Amino acid sequence: MRILIVDTALGACSAGLFEEGRVLGLRSEPMAKGHQEKLGGMVRDAAAEAGGLGLVDRIGVTVGPGSFTGLRVGLAFAQGLGAGLDRPVVGISTLDGLAASVEPEAGRLVAALVDARRGQVYVRLFRDGAALGEAEALSLEAAADRILAELKAGEDKPLLIGTGGPVLVDAFPERLRGAVLKVLAAPAPEALAVLASATDPEKARPRPLYLRAPDAVPPSRLPGQARALAASAASGPGEGS
Repeated sequence: MRILIVDTALGACSAGLFEEGRVLGLRSEPMAKGHQEKLGGMVRDAAAEAGGLGLVDRIGVTVGPGSFTGLRVGLAFAQGLGAGLDRPVVGISTLDGLAASVEPEAGRLVAALVDARRGQVYVRLFRDGAALGEAEALSLEAAADRILAELKAGEDKPLLIGTGGPVLVDAFPERLRGAVLKVLAAPAPEALAVLASATDPEKARPRPLYLRAPDAVPPSRLPGQARALAASAASGPGEGS
């Protein structure tokens, strides 16, 4: 199966074509913003190197958690391309992609962690490639508690992978003294290709994965609309004035 991978969710912009684990064409750059300007050209170049988009069987795109703007760019591009090529598009969690980007020792606890700012991390735990629960947005303390609670007797070296690992260790250096850090700004495209090829398109629709409410809130009034008077001012002078 020939897979096209699109990833704009975290700290990179990546486009690559893979077949049975082989890289056919790949473009990837570290990038915090500006994905919309780069993605189209990267897909074009990677596809040209691989012989064209006409041979693609499936498209995989990261769905989050991650940057709101980056997610929308990648999802819109992948869905539009999938419609144009009449190919299925599957959504892949960035946390699952991070966990699949390393080959830890058998039995070792793996925590995929993305720095969510505001004293939180996005986290999902794995052991031997299997998830131990759903992805969550947790406070740093709750995330540390969750990791330590999953350690087996005698196990003191969980693997923390992603940008949230250093944040967590800095917050709790004593509690996580034995943790092994693997800082990745984004999942490996090769790992995303493996996940996309093994994913059922009917069970992994390309929809954004938001683990907490967005920072922005709807405006309380339309542009040009007068501000509402405070209750005390609207009621007029009080008794005894």
